[in-house]
Amino acid sequence: MYIKIYFGEKPVILCNEINKELNEILHHPDAVFVDEISPRAIKSMLHEIKKEEFHAGVLWHSSLDELKKAFFKNFTLVEAAGGIVQNSHKEMLFIHRLGKWDLPKGKIEKGEKEEDCAIREVMEETGTRNLSLRKKIGETYHVYDQFGKHYLKISHWFYMTCPANQAGIPQTEEHITEIKWIKTADIKEPMKNTYPSIKDILSTFFDTP
Repeated sequence: MYIKIYFGEKPVILCNEINKELNEILHHPDAVFVDEISPRAIKSMLHEIKKEEFHAGVLWHSSLDELKKAFFKNFTLVEAAGGIVQNSHKEMLFIHRLGKWDLPKGKIEKGEKEEDCAIREVMEETGTRNLSLRKKIGETYHVYDQFGKHYLKISHWFYMTCPANQAGIPQTEEHITEIKWIKTADIKEPMKNTYPSIKDILSTFFDTP
């Protein structure tokens, strides 16, 4: 098992086994491999990430839970939830925010359930109504800096459906400038200008039975 954490476009992968995909990553000359969870080793990996030539990092330990605990303690954790929304015409909901195509999501409020947050955020950010939650697809992870602090955001993603022919209203205070329903056959277009974590979760969605 593994989880992939993005620092901008660059991934650091925490794992308890090396599969074919990770083995291919490790063959890159600018990939970094660490097989211990000491504070010194993790700080070394975080230092390597800042280098321009850094390609990807792989942190291995026999216990993924212990590895996550050791790595996550270097950040302030933030949890969010969002939706992969498909209407009855099999079109998928995208938002355009800060120059990129994205999926609607937002921070989980205190005491709020993940799935309730996902539905609320889709409604608030896009104005989409009559949502039916189907299942959880997975999580994505990315790191960002704000006010001098290092944050690791864990986003929980849910598949939901709704009736078609909803225009929606972009939540401009969240820097959303456009809402678009895109046919599955045309999904490669927004994928040219989105975040790697969004590509990952959509790949997971399309691979899920």
